[in-house]
This record gives sequence, structure tokens and C-alpha cells, in this order.
Amino acid sequence: MKNIRKATPNDLARIAEIEIFNYRLNFYPIFLSDWYYFNILNVPARMDKYKDSLDSLWVYDDGVVKGFVMAENREIKKLFVEPVLQSKGIGRRLLEFAKADLGGKYLWALEKNTRAISFYTRNGFMLNGDKKFEDDTTEYLVKLTLENDYD
Repeated sequence: MKNIRKATPNDLARIAEIEIFNYRLNFYPIFLSDWYYFNILNVPARMDKYKDSLDSLWVYDDGVVKGFVMAENREIKKLFVEPVLQSKGIGRRLLEFAKADLGGKYLWALEKNTRAISFYTRNGFMLNGDKKFEDDTTEYLVKLTLENDYD
């Protein structure tokens, strides 16, 4: 798909930035953890986390990396777009790529992240009723599967 390519080590800082900006914008208001979001969550730590996952990472790059998707074993594990560039079709393109080229069939989203859930349902996923706790929290993740996938 145009503008989507495999991530390289040179992309790791940008991937980390995009994820951190999204985490702070979308999840900090829910979890309110200054310690995690402003100390633990940092670019070098995220780069280190992803350096062994390059086989699962793809970026949207039209001269600047504007978003990324991570998929493994039919699960779309991460999909983030630079917040100031959202609602421009980048996330939809990454999601379509993950479904068509990476075999993505399901994903988990934070139950309180209604914007993300709305995005996924507009793009062919549906809530299937499965829930689990986000690690070390009392917040739920909800599972979304492709509407036409009945495995």
C-alpha cells in the first residue's frame, strides 16, 4: 500500500514519540499517573522496547513518519497516528494494510477509549463481548473482531 513500509531502526524514535503523545493525550486522563506518563514513559525506553519487534512494525511514511501499526499472529497490537495528523485517513490506511497484508483479525482497545472504538467499528470491526483487565489496573480492555471473521 502506498506510503506504508516496514519499520527500520531509524524509525524507532519517531514511533516512540507518536506512541507517547497518544498515550498522554488519550490515557493519562483515565489513569492520572504522573509517575508513569512523565517518568517511565519516555522515548529511549520505548525505542528499546520496540527494537526487537521490527518484524511486526510498519510505518506510514510520506516523507515523514506519521503513524505506525504493529501486528502479530492475527492481532493488531498497536495502531497510532501523530495526534495533530489524525482524521486525515492515515489510521484508516494503516488499519486496512494490517487487515489485508498482515492478516489482522482482532484487537483490544481500552473500554473508555470511545474514540478508538468508534474508529474501529467504522472500519469493519465489532465488539465481541470479550473483556479483560488492562495489566495492573482496574480498567477494562474490550476485544473487537472483524465483522466477517467467525473463527
